[in-house]
Amino acid sequence: MIEDMTQSNKSKAITLRIAQQPEADELLGRSPLAAMIGMLLDQQVPMEWAFSGPFTLAQRMGSDDLDAHEIAAYDPEAFTELFTAKPALHRYPGSMAKRVQQLCQFLVAEYDGDASAVWSDAGTGAELLKRLKALPGFGAQKAQIFLALLGKQLDVRPTGWRAAAGPYGEAGSHRSVADITGPDSLAEVRAHKQEAKAAAKAAAAAKKS
Repeated sequence: MIEDMTQSNKSKAITLRIAQQPEADELLGRSPLAAMIGMLLDQQVPMEWAFSGPFTLAQRMGSDDLDAHEIAAYDPEAFTELFTAKPALHRYPGSMAKRVQQLCQFLVAEYDGDASAVWSDAGTGAELLKRLKALPGFGAQKAQIFLALLGKQLDVRPTGWRAAAGPYGEAGSHRSVADITGPDSLAEVRAHKQEAKAAAKAAAAAKKS
């Protein structure tokens, strides 16, 4: 059973404030693939940089949206150039270009290129988490964060989604990109990440001593 789960966002305008750039956020709200690629890019770069990447990529591909079939079939070297052209789409543009292509090739092979098909018929949060963890470039933590983003902001809420998302699914939390709804919450999430990083560093130092 699926509770309060939107099968498609096409009938409902979703407003996001993750990239902190209106056009980039508009794309994230209407394009499941853009949101998924933004999550993939959210690694070792500021969150707003990662989630503005899909919009920049679409522009460089001469489109107002992203297509998994087109990306999957793109010449690898030419696709890498789309990432490395200044300003680069990521701190590690070459490796991330490869990961994005691998993700799209997987979507084409398993879901006919439809990113939303990953969650459209997932009956439970646990099932959806399993599907997300199977995506290239999505480890356990990234899968949980994206699941939380889907539930909190994109109206994808299969039964048990909060539990499956772990701490990232908690209501009122400021742990991840799933909780960013504007500049203030972005600052809170960033502060939480810095505190967690400092705590982990202190714990590691204490263990050594």
